[in-house]
Amino acid sequence: MSTQQSPLIKDFFDSETSTFTYVVYEGFGSSCVIIDSVLNYDPKSGRTSITSADEVISFIKAHQLQVSWILETHAHADHLTAAPYLQSHLGGKLVIGDHIKNVQTVFKGVFNLDDCFKPDGTQFDYLLKEGESLAFGNLSLKALLVPGHTPACMAYEIGDAIFVGDTLFMPDVGTARCDFPGGDAKTLYRSIQKILSYPGQTKLYMCHDYPPNGRPAMGVTTIADEKASNIHLHDGVTEEQFVRMRTARDKTLEMPTLIWPSIQVNIRAGHFPEPDANGVAYLKIPLNAL
Repeated sequence: MSTQQSPLIKDFFDSETSTFTYVVYEGFGSSCVIIDSVLNYDPKSGRTSITSADEVISFIKAHQLQVSWILETHAHADHLTAAPYLQSHLGGKLVIGDHIKNVQTVFKGVFNLDDCFKPDGTQFDYLLKEGESLAFGNLSLKALLVPGHTPACMAYEIGDAIFVGDTLFMPDVGTARCDFPGGDAKTLYRSIQKILSYPGQTKLYMCHDYPPNGRPAMGVTTIADEKASNIHLHDGVTEEQFVRMRTARDKTLEMPTLIWPSIQVNIRAGHFPEPDANGVAYLKIPLNAL
């Protein structure tokens, strides 16, 4: 665990997609990073909007923060990223883990994308490797490769906090699904054990929350709480038990509502496909593909 000072963390919750976006910073006027932003999307009309992203922009401008990095924990399948919109208003560089190239290759095939789409990660400004660090002001983040939900998932360690993406959820929700292309329950188990090897007081920040029993949405827990009471992977659950549970559970889950638009946009770092001759950009919906 890093010995740097504890960062300040502002969260934004998008109730439509149950997604947390985080701004991490040192203080008024400091450098900052944005993690897992949301571009609002109406699947009925095919229209995007910027309500969630504008909340982030307003906060950053009010606190006179300077954006260094706009990070994705992975190529999300349940919401569109607002990273290019945020970059156009705030600056910063778009960042994801370097294994995104594997995900791009898979979905280039799924969507039968033409040669204009390069599965080489160049749609992003920077690709992070396992263990690599990025500085922003007096703070820095460390990249932790945590595949399983997807083969490219990264968690980000900043001070006494880890932003876990979709790897873990709140203890009463459990863990991420592993049935997307490239996902693997055994790999996820090992990735979670990597996270849970940190000290018990380490704070874990979720990308999503799906509250049971009517409780309010919550985005932060600790290593100790996860080890004590995570319903899928508390202390004592073996790899074999977890894989059996996760595999059976994933067979019962529906695909996310926004999976097709999300993946097509997010593997492009949030950029839309090139417009057709009529000036309109189009997304594909593969039939009977997954």
